[in-house]
Amino acid sequence: MPRRTEVAVAVVGGGPVGGALACRLAASGIATAVIDRAALPPMEHPDFDGRAYAIAAGSRPLLEAAGIWETLPYAPCPILGIRVTDGRLGHPPSPLSLRFNHREAGESAGPFGWMVEARSLRMALNARLGATPSLSVFAPAIVRVTRNEKEARLVAADGEEILAKLVVAAEGRTSPLARAADIPFTRFSYHQQAIVTAIAHARPHHHIALEHFLPAGPFAQLPMSPAITEEGTAEHVSAIVWTEPGRLGEVLYRLDERRFAAEIERRLGPHLGAVRPLGKRFHYPLGAHFAHRVTGVRLALAGDSAHGVHPIAGQGLNLGFRDALALSGLIEEAVAAGEDPGSPALLRRYQNAVRARNLLMLAATDGLERLFGNDLPPLRLVRDLGIAGVSRIPPLKRFFIRQAMGIG
Repeated sequence: MPRRTEVAVAVVGGGPVGGALACRLAASGIATAVIDRAALPPMEHPDFDGRAYAIAAGSRPLLEAAGIWETLPYAPCPILGIRVTDGRLGHPPSPLSLRFNHREAGESAGPFGWMVEARSLRMALNARLGATPSLSVFAPAIVRVTRNEKEARLVAADGEEILAKLVVAAEGRTSPLARAADIPFTRFSYHQQAIVTAIAHARPHHHIALEHFLPAGPFAQLPMSPAITEEGTAEHVSAIVWTEPGRLGEVLYRLDERRFAAEIERRLGPHLGAVRPLGKRFHYPLGAHFAHRVTGVRLALAGDSAHGVHPIAGQGLNLGFRDALALSGLIEEAVAAGEDPGSPALLRRYQNAVRARNLLMLAATDGLERLFGNDLPPLRLVRDLGIAGVSRIPPLKRFFIRQAMGIG
């Protein structure tokens, strides 16, 4: 007879958002299942590949409650400051720059966030998914999902059944569950490529991140912990997220290592000394999308299944973690009160908690990209004066700092 598993919540998608949400719920004693089409990727090869996540301060409580933070095998690197500059390729940045220090958020404020290696987060997630009571993992598994007013039923190809009160879609940007629920989306392309890699550099970064705005797109340098590579230990390491127009992005991505390093130095400037690429390179087309609603009958969307924004502010993954924080809190309250965790009332509260916030982040990142992604002299003057103005107005500066920390 096919096996049947009954849970309160079934999370479809075992990535960082879906996995963290499932571990958080299971850590609270709530019966939870994680279903993923693919086997959970180990990402445990000893080679450093350069990918990393910027985890905002406001996202850390989710990872701590899920038991993931203390399980990270590689030390996260705190971000203690952010430098924002505007300029043109081949020219010094504008003297009207902006510097944020984490202490400006308050005397007891911790770091803005942490840079966490992607393999480190995946290894910690896998460890918790495989060792957390109240959590069942089905991967690889392709399931057929049916939902009604009473429950959700997920049936795998081998006939195995999972019955749940709520299904969470955390499947990524092309969520089949969102499509099956006829949830409309707004989608658009930026016609840009993001190049993601890591570099070793001669001088220490002092835990300071750089966001350098160029007409072709933003160039970000993000401080990382020392990395163990095939060549040995690299002491001074940073992640690079580099945006270029689509065709030029393809050309730059395929440069040989010497010319690739030279192009990074042209954008980064001399403050970190000579650089050399580390690990692999990755490139992704950039676009944005937004679900017009994040709920259906016994269904909630979270993370990239609900929204995607330009990486200009480094908030995409953190928006997903904030979805997971909001949803897990509502589910825990409902279960503790003996209520239905998939009820229309709970789903309305979830929609109210996240939709406006996520729409505002989409508007903010899109506006920043359009404001800084051009070389028109009047707009250059406006944005440089804006940068200088924020620097001189402490309450406004504190507002931006708290937003960057994910605690606004």
